[in-house]
Amino acid sequence: MSLKKDTIQKNRVCVITFPPLKAGLTPLSNLIDILTSSSDEVYLITGNAGYYHFTDNKNIHLYGIFHSTGNSSVNRIKNYICTQFKIACLLLKIINKVDICIFFLGGEMLVLSLIPAKLFKKKTITMLSGYSIKYEKDILSKIVTKLCTINFNLVDKIILYSPRLINEWNFEKYSHKILIAPRHFLNFSNFKLNVEFSQRNDFIGYVGRLSEEKGIINFIESIPLILKQKPYLNILIIGDGDLKSNVNKYLSQNGLENNVKLVGWSSHEDLPKYLNSLKLLVIPSYTEGLPNIMLEGMACGTPVLATGVGAIPDIINDEKTGFIMENNSPECIAKNIFRAMEHPNLENIIENSIIFVKDNFTYKKTVERYSEILSNIQ
Repeated sequence: MSLKKDTIQKNRVCVITFPPLKAGLTPLSNLIDILTSSSDEVYLITGNAGYYHFTDNKNIHLYGIFHSTGNSSVNRIKNYICTQFKIACLLLKIINKVDICIFFLGGEMLVLSLIPAKLFKKKTITMLSGYSIKYEKDILSKIVTKLCTINFNLVDKIILYSPRLINEWNFEKYSHKILIAPRHFLNFSNFKLNVEFSQRNDFIGYVGRLSEEKGIINFIESIPLILKQKPYLNILIIGDGDLKSNVNKYLSQNGLENNVKLVGWSSHEDLPKYLNSLKLLVIPSYTEGLPNIMLEGMACGTPVLATGVGAIPDIINDEKTGFIMENNSPECIAKNIFRAMEHPNLENIIENSIIFVKDNFTYKKTVERYSEILSNIQ
């Protein structure tokens, strides 16, 4: 997807990420797509799945490394430092070819790469899709938190998806450098209502990373409560992550395999099919930026029930464009699933949500937003 470049002054932009997981490919693809229409040249330094995903993209200059996590704390720290050096060296090779460096998807912890960018007087932006470090408990995470603080203090600008995140993430001291700019847009040719709500089977679903901050354990612990009242329901879980074995163990121990289908990771191309099979999409996260899956579900005519964290309340007006739950305890999730599924105006809520995303998340609007940001940062 691309737009004809206008007369706004363009820049040479380098996006730097820590090697992302598969879940990071959609937000990274969206950002790269936006930048190729709002910049003269786009460079991408990434690794692992991020590198292989872009090898056929002729619109960018791609540089990649391989990162291995390691199976012990010592190896994780050693490999982490090594990856920092590799990325910094790649940036040094192209530093004179770029005007702006955007740190994204783990880029907030790449302090060694920030140093050459600052030394060569490049404009620097850290863009946060989420901030879940406080939910990690190992030694490396404590180191990462310190690195993030250094980054936030040194960069010229910080991009967040919603002003709500300033207070939620305790970013008040950086407010003078914060810009609010969602990078989200949808391809409405793919994400659309294909199966009428009344024709769908009784499936509710979770789509996302199987990790603590996403509230997946809370969600599966709500399933026995849900099935006690609505035993005919089926649950679809799409995703992968560190807690996959925990999820499988809980489902097995509680005899839930017949009602729960665990799909694993799904390609972005297959998501419209799954979303069009659901009667409710549940997002029980402790923390969020602005989840793509929420917008994609809404575009597919799937009601969304979510915790009111991050930018979610900017999008979901309770019982108008979706449903907000007070917290993500299993009891609260179950109670709100019943409320959503039994709501008398569900068809109107679905229609409102489709209209809302079509009005606010077009490719054209997003490109215009970033063109203005990049031209004004000079």
